[in-house]
Amino acid sequence: MKRTLLILLFSVWSTVVFGQNVLIKTANHYYESMSYIKAITAYEEALKKKGLSEVEKALVMKNLADSYLKIKDATNGERVLQTLLNSGIDLGSDKPALILSYAKALASNAKYTESQQQFENYLQLVQNDSRAQGFAKLYSDVSVLSKNAPCYQVDYLPINTTAADFSPVKYQNGLVFVSNRQNAVGLKRVFEWNNSPFLDLFHLEEIGKAEGGEAGMGGAGSNKNVKLKKMPEVGRDEYTEPTANDSHTLGTFGGGNIGRKANYSSKAAVESDRMNKTINSKYHEGPIAFYKDGQRAIFTRNNMKGNTPKKSDDGIIKLKLYSAEAKSNGWTNIKELPFNSDQFSTGHPSLSADEKLLFFVSDMPGGYGGTDIYVSKWEGSDWGAPINLGDKVNTPGNEMFPFVDEAGNLYFSSDGHPGLGDLDIFFVRLDGTSASSKAVNLGVPINSSKDDFGIITDKDRKSGYFSSNRKEGGDDDDIYRFERSCEVTEGCELLIAVYDADTKMPLAHAKVVYKDENGARQVVETDDEGIVKLGNIVEGVQYQFEASREGYETNIVPFFIEECDNEASRLEIPLTRPNRDTTDLVNRNGNPNAKTCVVRGRVFELSSKAPMEGVEVLVKNECNGSVITVYSNKDGYFQFDAVEGCDYTFQGKKPGYGSKEVQLPKFLCVDAAKQQPVIYMFKEGDVVVIENIYFDYGKYYIRRDAREGLDKLVSLMREYPNMKVELYSHTDSRSSKEFNQTLSENRAKSTAEYLFKRGISRSRIVDYKGFGENQLVNGCADGVKCSEAEHQLNRRTEIKVVQLH
Repeated sequence: MKRTLLILLFSVWSTVVFGQNVLIKTANHYYESMSYIKAITAYEEALKKKGLSEVEKALVMKNLADSYLKIKDATNGERVLQTLLNSGIDLGSDKPALILSYAKALASNAKYTESQQQFENYLQLVQNDSRAQGFAKLYSDVSVLSKNAPCYQVDYLPINTTAADFSPVKYQNGLVFVSNRQNAVGLKRVFEWNNSPFLDLFHLEEIGKAEGGEAGMGGAGSNKNVKLKKMPEVGRDEYTEPTANDSHTLGTFGGGNIGRKANYSSKAAVESDRMNKTINSKYHEGPIAFYKDGQRAIFTRNNMKGNTPKKSDDGIIKLKLYSAEAKSNGWTNIKELPFNSDQFSTGHPSLSADEKLLFFVSDMPGGYGGTDIYVSKWEGSDWGAPINLGDKVNTPGNEMFPFVDEAGNLYFSSDGHPGLGDLDIFFVRLDGTSASSKAVNLGVPINSSKDDFGIITDKDRKSGYFSSNRKEGGDDDDIYRFERSCEVTEGCELLIAVYDADTKMPLAHAKVVYKDENGARQVVETDDEGIVKLGNIVEGVQYQFEASREGYETNIVPFFIEECDNEASRLEIPLTRPNRDTTDLVNRNGNPNAKTCVVRGRVFELSSKAPMEGVEVLVKNECNGSVITVYSNKDGYFQFDAVEGCDYTFQGKKPGYGSKEVQLPKFLCVDAAKQQPVIYMFKEGDVVVIENIYFDYGKYYIRRDAREGLDKLVSLMREYPNMKVELYSHTDSRSSKEFNQTLSENRAKSTAEYLFKRGISRSRIVDYKGFGENQLVNGCADGVKCSEAEHQLNRRTEIKVVQLH
């Protein structure tokens, strides 16, 4: 009986395992065949089954996440990757790549803070990935890409459908664009990758109707006057097996606008008239580029010999570029371009204004990785050998969808340059066949957290069109029109902080004159925080900044920036007061015959509290501005002669250490024994309490009386310009632990933002953290009766010195 029962149980278990294995094997087959929709269904079903080993579960989830990302479903891709990375399963050598994919998925979902953390996690495992470093830095503050947002108005066009509509180009009096909207009748053919219909080229005969006109910008009946017709057939394009060169063409990202959503309007899609089956081919057409005469074109299609697709040695049908001429019976004289190959892809053509240069995309050997942008010169009778545009344009990621305007600016999309997520649109200035400037991200609202691509515009970028599927995501690409109403800032950002050289306090309303190497002169003024923000600093140009303010000596500082960064550069300009007469200053204190006596102070190491010998102590008399130097002895003591009635400040100096400024106000000889200054020297790794940065109970805004303490921290960081810190904020024990944790995190953020506004670089605040009520400095825990002053001691701010010199 027992043996029979064991056999039955084994049979049931075997059936379950066999069923799982068959399901996983089927899913893997779909995955390897690039049928990702089918693979997702099978993998999701497999995960519902019990009994999967850790190895099987990891493989299933890894392929499932990749399948979601391949069809541009970042939401589910994020979900699966988060579950996998938090599962505790040993991921071995796959872990860095999975973390990187997770970081990218988070960015695609506009979760930039979380994405930055995952990029940092990835960089702990792969330390020399400069691309990841660039993305991590950008995601610390993506607002830098919103600076020009108010200048743009973006509108959703009525020609869009719920299918993919993208890559517009101007043709005659209208637009030609690519769409996979289904035929009204006839055989429905779909692409295995994501089950989407194949692509066709459509022609909007009158461009004005897409911009308003009779069709308007939306409404139930607005498609009646939008006349679309299928372009004459220019070759049949079969994307039966996608390559890196065309994967983004079919499924591009979309999503909501980021940041402030400034001047962004989106209207409901209006489905355009469906085309008759007699003018729709079975396969893809486009993208395409037209010559100015409208009688010639260069277009992308797969490698076809007649009606038969031709595969490469690795079994992939590559893309090729073809030329065509318009005749009365359609597009004829179709020819391959000479640099095509059966072994790699070429596509996405764009012609220069003089039609002597052809820009295109390829994954040919010898590039930087992924797909690169190349250029070919017209040599009189044919196109010459391709030239890679170099590392100012191309990255180890994917660069595609080039467009060259009449001024010679190259626009392209990239997921390799730091951007808002997936493909962003960039531009560089060209010098013939090479880039003459760094790639600039167009920012919000042209770019979003999803794929943005296929732009066309005039030489001043006053208006134009681009493609994005920010509205619905997935493969729902749409065409948008943009207009620019003000001048954009495309230079490097520079933040100038003008402050008192002695007190380190900011100087409001100081005049700053700056001139470039050609003598062009501009004048600006610091704000109430002593800050000037400029956004027009040109790379590679030598500038001279002259800061002045009444009561201070003028200071002239040169400035040069080789290359813009995602974060604004910082320039600090200290101003000093003219030399003052000692006698007058003493007389100003009302005591010309001031008494002097000996003051004794002491120096300790902060962490050990041990006395420190040989510390150089700078003693400044605030009455006359004089500074003397004394040294601590083996017991940490130092002494000097002080003038009664004067304020004194002290600063300790020793290699490898730093100190906060210590103040001795209105020194009186009678209190000399009580007025002994104590200096604590800190080093890297020490935690320093910043006094008097207090918050009201339950609040996280900066109180006025807390600003003095924060300004001391600003002064400290200016004293040590290479110092980097972590900010810690603590609460008292009142309220719940959960509330206090959130409150402390908000306080830490408020403190960091205050420093940023004072001109301290974001890169110097390595992190800011809240600890809630977990680290009280006294016994005022829950249930213990304490005074308000005692509770306030727990509402404190600390810094951990991560780097000092």
